[in-house]
Amino acid sequence: MSDIAATAVAMKQAQTVQTAQMLMVKKQHEMEMSMISMLTEAVENAPAPAPAGMGANVDKRA
Repeated sequence: MSDIAATAVAMKQAQTVQTAQMLMVKKQHEMEMSMISMLTEAVENAPAPAPAGMGANVDKRA
């Protein structure tokens, strides 16, 4: 194999690796954004907390 062919193969291989790495980074970013979206939605739909002093003690007299 000539030096030019070997260089071309090496460049194509490097390009393939770089493309795969970029796709993995993009997919990871999409997954992180999806997780943030899910957490934001959960927080927005969560019930309001009880007023201060409520729910701290159990009334055993009832």
